[in-house]
Amino acid sequence: MRPLRFLVPGTTGRFRCGGLQVELQTARLTAALVPTEVVTYRQRQPAHPFLGDLLRHEPAPGSALWIVSWGFDVPKLLGQLKGRPVAYHAHSSGYGFDLPPGVPVLAVSRNTLGYWGDRAPRNPLFLVPNALEPHWIDRGLERDIDVLVQARKTSAYVLETLVPALRRRGLRVYVQQGWVDDLVELFNRSRVVLYDSADYWRGRGVSEGFGLPPLEAMACRCVVFSSLNHALADFLDPGRLGHQIGCGTLESDLERISAAALDPQAWRAEPQRLASLLEACGEPELLRRWSEALELIDQHWDRLLGRDQGGSSGSGEPPLSSLPAWRLRWQQRVGRLQGWLSR
Repeated sequence: MRPLRFLVPGTTGRFRCGGLQVELQTARLTAALVPTEVVTYRQRQPAHPFLGDLLRHEPAPGSALWIVSWGFDVPKLLGQLKGRPVAYHAHSSGYGFDLPPGVPVLAVSRNTLGYWGDRAPRNPLFLVPNALEPHWIDRGLERDIDVLVQARKTSAYVLETLVPALRRRGLRVYVQQGWVDDLVELFNRSRVVLYDSADYWRGRGVSEGFGLPPLEAMACRCVVFSSLNHALADFLDPGRLGHQIGCGTLESDLERISAAALDPQAWRAEPQRLASLLEACGEPELLRRWSEALELIDQHWDRLLGRDQGGSSGSGEPPLSSLPAWRLRWQQRVGRLQGWLSR
């Protein structure tokens, strides 16, 4: 298989986020399959090659498969990598761009897979969910936090209305601000975790790509109350694995969250369902999915570039393409009109 190059803007400072951690984790895993390196394109770092330097010194198509992922940067990166094997590791959806014909999509959730299955139905599509790292486990710590809230992405309803109301009921509520190095310990100290990202993503016009924090919290045996937007609905089966937040009225939330903080065992995810979910989201399963996807993507690019199994080059095959939505709508309207006129 082709060696991999994961493109990220940088790995420190303002670029630190959940999406970056996923890319770095995935690069670490795929290194067990093929030679893998992380390449930056905004921030020059001594530990990583820089995109501009590589493109200047390596003529297309090159030997590597490039993995792009960074939302709003994807169209520009695909333009820079034109003529080279590339795949889109799709996290959030809704950015509004279209993919060139033939560019494979590695979707991290069924929600994102469905988005690209609608928007690019002729591109090769694969499902490679994000994976829990092995350290997301119950450490058996004293749970001295009744309710944990991560401020980033959390709705104004939770921060300004629900949190004060829970504190008035005497619950120990901790609102975590900024980056934390050991989120596992924080989850292990918490009975209930609130994750309400619907307003955050609706305001930005893009989707919750996967929703790792609720999954990580459940792995640490927290009771999770969450919104069910986008990819969260892939795995948060309400009432069985997690619970809906903002469920009709403030009083409903207060009663249910207070009860869960008082008796977490009665509100935790069903053990068998959770065990199956965590197994499906484990690193071994992710590695298997990437291995299968990369083999098929290699074959796909061999066809496009006209390479046979012996490595020789030919003319290549043209990729399939799909009609734009406006043209499909126009054709359907014309068809209806023709049917009406022929009556």
